[in-house]
Amino acid sequence: MAPKRLRLAFMGTPDFAVPILDALVAAGHDIVAVYSQPPRPTGRGHRTQPSSVQARAEALGLAIRHPLSLKPEAAQAEFAAFELDAAVVAAYGLILPKPILAAPRLGCLNVHASLLPRWRGAAPIHRALLAGDAETGITIMQMEAGLDTGPMLLAEAVPIGPEATAAGLQAELAALGARLIIAALDGVAAGTLRAEPQPEAGITYATKLSRADSALDWHEPASLLERKIRALTPWPGVSFEFGGERIKLLGARAEAGTADSAPGTVVDDDLGIACGQGVFRPQLLQRPGRAPVDRRAFLNGLKIAKGTVLANG
Repeated sequence: MAPKRLRLAFMGTPDFAVPILDALVAAGHDIVAVYSQPPRPTGRGHRTQPSSVQARAEALGLAIRHPLSLKPEAAQAEFAAFELDAAVVAAYGLILPKPILAAPRLGCLNVHASLLPRWRGAAPIHRALLAGDAETGITIMQMEAGLDTGPMLLAEAVPIGPEATAAGLQAELAALGARLIIAALDGVAAGTLRAEPQPEAGITYATKLSRADSALDWHEPASLLERKIRALTPWPGVSFEFGGERIKLLGARAEAGTADSAPGTVVDDDLGIACGQGVFRPQLLQRPGRAPVDRRAFLNGLKIAKGTVLANG
């Protein structure tokens, strides 16, 4: 029996959500409305730009809505009037009130980028990287009023390699989420897939990223500072100050061993920096207004001598 064509709303905002929307369209589902965060000023020119999902929805000819809130009764009545089979949610960014959650016949299904109950919340990919987790994954969850507390329909793990970045993991998990949501919708619609409660053990919360997360403290282990770069590039980024310039760190290597110098001290002529544990060696750096360069090219343009003590970023 062919999978049933469902009447859906899609709710998402960033790049992560775009492949999931594409998969729903490719599967032949009827996307009657796409909800996304409102266009916002971005970049140096602060030009108002639509979200990635809005741009893709418009290219697909889908109706787009971007309310500031779903709490007003009018917004909830409009949503209920769609008479949806289900809503698919992927990094939308707004809380769904109970009337929204209850409106679709089969409920609201969330594509969440972690293996729940680990890393509930807004930034699961980045928090998994920062914590040094060995794996992450996708969970398809039946949504309820709590923060990512709903029962699970499907889950699949993805290993986090030693050079994994937030951008690379996001792309990998988006593709996995696109595959799993189609299977979940088919199973729920056919009555062959039942949601199971999340385990009570192992709950952690992935709080939203802020500029405070990018603070650079040389007293921390070099391995953590290296993970920060992989997790926080391009935003909020990791940097340090030298010679009156703010230098962005876009790639680095953590080296084993100990340095007989205070944290923040440059220990050799190849920009090895003493940390609380191990040595931190930048691989890719960017000076203000310039293109990123490797360490050798950087040092050719801006010498940082052995013995220099760098301040925390």
